[in-house]
Amino acid sequence: MEAAFCSVVPLLPAGPSLQEALAFYTAHMGFEVTWQSETMGGIRRDAVAFNVVKNDNQEWAQNASFSIAVTDLDAIYREYQAVPAKMGPLEVKPWGRREFHVIVPSGVCFQFYEHE
Repeated sequence: MEAAFCSVVPLLPAGPSLQEALAFYTAHMGFEVTWQSETMGGIRRDAVAFNVVKNDNQEWAQNASFSIAVTDLDAIYREYQAVPAKMGPLEVKPWGRREFHVIVPSGVCFQFYEHE
């Protein structure tokens, strides 16, 4: 049997307060905290997981970007309308993919698109 990659769990910079970041992801984006230490915590929503790390390096946060495939893009767009974050329009991008983005308070950008 050949070795295989099974999943990836990226690090998300939390900003200066891990507690505030975890509270944001759970209260506003539907994630649940799966584990937590003093400087890191794991979050998950369905099959998508991240490790959130306390880090106030703004350059790292502002250059972190993740594309997440979802099963009902319109429903997620409606759900996130109330999120206190910068949200882009739901539109077809020049590369042909219909998506929208959310930039959370730490500066991390998430793009959401329809799973094929």
